Amino acid sequence: MKVLGIETSCDETAAAVYDGERGLLSHCLYSQAQMHAEYGGVVPELASRDHVRKLLPLVERALCEAALEPEQIDAVAYTAGPGLAGALLVGASVARSLAFAWDCPVVGVHHLEGHLLAPLLDADAPDFPFLALLVSGGHTLIAQVRGLGDYEIIGTSLDDAAGEAFDKTAKLLGLPYPGGPALAQLARQGRAGRFRLPRPMLDRPGLDFSFSGLKTAVVVATRGVELDAQGRADVACEFQQAVVDTLLAKCVRAIAQTGLSTLVVAGGVGANRALRQALTTLGERRGVRVLYPRPEFCTDNAAMIAYAGYRRLIEGEQDGLQIRAAARWPLDTLRPPGKMCRAAV
Repeated sequence: MKVLGIETSCDETAAAVYDGERGLLSHCLYSQAQMHAEYGGVVPELASRDHVRKLLPLVERALCEAALEPEQIDAVAYTAGPGLAGALLVGASVARSLAFAWDCPVVGVHHLEGHLLAPLLDADAPDFPFLALLVSGGHTLIAQVRGLGDYEIIGTSLDDAAGEAFDKTAKLLGLPYPGGPALAQLARQGRAGRFRLPRPMLDRPGLDFSFSGLKTAVVVATRGVELDAQGRADVACEFQQAVVDTLLAKCVRAIAQTGLSTLVVAGGVGANRALRQALTTLGERRGVRVLYPRPEFCTDNAAMIAYAGYRRLIEGEQDGLQIRAAARWPLDTLRPPGKMCRAAV
């Protein structure tokens, strides 16, 4: 089965083709980061309009790179949520229209399910069950992944996601948009020990996170301090280490609680070098297999949507004629294919 995947949940427009026999055939992505940089964040209406302009050319490019004609596509998968409502509707409308024109099935995919399954795109994919740390700009959670659609969230952020905290702190330090990667790069030049920030919620039991206070802690720690270039790097270094230490400690607790020996790290922050190094060291010390998607599959992409759609389609799931998009769609409302899994959409 050859599946065209479409992703338009936020500020990346993407299309990809996945073949159940040959694997990923093409993967095309256009980032709107430069357009939104002027505003210091994603402007939903501008994002939607740009998806309208860029999506069909990307679909054509994905088909061309896969050396396929439209009639050779067996199904279409698209991100149905969560995300920006207008952006989601662009992808959903195009996907539904293409499927109708090509007379093939279509299925809406949960964006976070795509992230959780992204490591399965590679040859050394983990077997179910495994533990997953999903850490991005909009979500931070730990889940037990027992199978397709069988997810139990055992820890989640009570406020800001880790990636959101990165972006907000980067803005405080005067770094360009997108702030998270810029802060991570600056942190490499920083010196440890000059500033000290808290490690949120490590003084209490459980697996939940809270990162909103870290930005305030940065403000307090730097109050009255003239920050030169080195000073900003030192703050960035300590902030990044505080986030990494917190994520690491919660993963240690989750491994002990579940007894699982495979940890998958997904989401945009999963590409952070300091986090990867810390978790890899953890795995080596505790005999835990730690896996990451390729860096290009950590951030939003259509390859993961095509693959997640393929997995549901081969189990017999598909949508009707309706166009579906849900800005909010809790991951734990999903169920395995064949069971009631769409109540929230």
